[in-house]
Amino acid sequence: MDTSQGMKMKILCLHGFRTSGNSLKKQISRWDPSIFANFDMVTFFFPLFYLLGKEKRVHILLVRHITNNGPFDCLLGFSQGAALAGLLLGYKAQGNILKYNPEFKLLISISGSKFREPTICKVAYAEPIMVKSVHLIGEKDWLKLPTEELATAFEKPLVIRHPQGHTVPRLSEQDTSIISKWTNEFCILPSISINSLKNDDNGSSEVQEKSIGIEKGEAESLEM
Repeated sequence: MDTSQGMKMKILCLHGFRTSGNSLKKQISRWDPSIFANFDMVTFFFPLFYLLGKEKRVHILLVRHITNNGPFDCLLGFSQGAALAGLLLGYKAQGNILKYNPEFKLLISISGSKFREPTICKVAYAEPIMVKSVHLIGEKDWLKLPTEELATAFEKPLVIRHPQGHTVPRLSEQDTSIISKWTNEFCILPSISINSLKNDDNGSSEVQEKSIGIEKGEAESLEM
């Protein structure tokens, strides 16, 4: 989408286990409005069989949803939603899905981890994923190591650490400034047509890290 013409960019939000799209959207709405001022937030609801471990079927439904309701400019996910977003971006980078859809510009991963299945890893994470990414990682998150592994699957990821656990944290002024810079810089980029996809240059993988502070009592933990 081209925001210079008054059109907001679309960001698809993917929730995690025991949550819903509405609850994730509510938690994200507690972040400073400047972060997503130029975005329309769209949620995707995972059906019951996702909760029963049928991730592959959900992956097919997600691709279908993007094809029918997109294009989407960015992805945001929490927990399993972020893991699925990373998987989708990896598959797309390898040319396995969404071949005729525009490239995604940004991923915001909150406690998202890599899939562990070896056959999936060989394809989805075979090469660094050339999509700008922000990874929020909790120091007390029981999935801390897997979330760090997902960050390394991306080219030059921005890693933001917070002292909480498996949660969508509230952001301090410094955190807001960091993430706003990453989200809003895409709003001045020209829109990408389906027939002219952008190919990024390959480079060395580099992790950028920022430690963030959580305002007292303002982080809401989500159980898996």
